[in-house]
Amino acid sequence: MDRLSVDAKIENLYQITDYVEEKLETIGVSQEHITSICIAIEEVYVNIASYAYKDEAGKVDLEIDTEDSSIKIRFIDGGTPYNPLEKDDPDINLPADEREQGGLGIFMIKQIMDTVEYEYKDSQNILTLTKHF
Repeated sequence: MDRLSVDAKIENLYQITDYVEEKLETIGVSQEHITSICIAIEEVYVNIASYAYKDEAGKVDLEIDTEDSSIKIRFIDGGTPYNPLEKDDPDINLPADEREQGGLGIFMIKQIMDTVEYEYKDSQNILTLTKHF
């Protein structure tokens, strides 16, 4: 398992995506899958950097575990407890101006990844994204 720790700041997004891209290329993942996984990673990371710590500084740990033909990407932060999976999926059949605000990002992540799991453990948010190839 590989691990990267960064300050939860928007400007560190490219450090996260570059790190993940390098790991995915190393195990031979197609560019199409790399692009879609990086979209999911960007959505998760930007939400953590924007909302997890309010006005204080914090860290985001990223763990990557490759096993057989799958990858698990785990985001760990010590910010405000928040389970993004508790929110109902948006009704994408409604026009945008009739939908409730929010929830589209996590919906998109669930479409890209095979599984998305959340747990709050030891005062940390842990969001795990899994993709099978």
